[in-house]
Amino acid sequence: MPLTIGQVATAADVNIQTIRYYERRGLFPTPRRTPAGYRQYADDAVARLRFIKHAQELGFSLKEIQELLGLRVRHGAACDAVERKTREKIELVQERIRDLHRMKRTLERLAAACAARQPTDDCPILEALEDHGDVDH
Repeated sequence: MPLTIGQVATAADVNIQTIRYYERRGLFPTPRRTPAGYRQYADDAVARLRFIKHAQELGFSLKEIQELLGLRVRHGAACDAVERKTREKIELVQERIRDLHRMKRTLERLAAACAARQPTDDCPILEALEDHGDVDH
């Protein structure tokens, strides 16, 4: 039995506008319409939406998700390509983690400088942000 956009959105825990956006981006197939113009979705619509949302939670961009969805159709032969894309994503996540650790160390150093300042000193955090001298890039 076909599902309405509201039923699909509720079942997948997404906003109706999200579904329409995914349709415009080509991530979600354009559904059939009733004579009155209402969208009618197939049973697999909810699973596809959950796939998209879960891939986003794992850090995949919408473009990457579109590629994964294309590979998903090809079954077993796609496994190597999906693994490669996943390993590339792992490396990007590792880079982000390194960047976040560096940012955290810089912020901790600036906060410690702030705690150690004299009441008449200028704020070391604001000074560092103004001249970039103490802020790691």
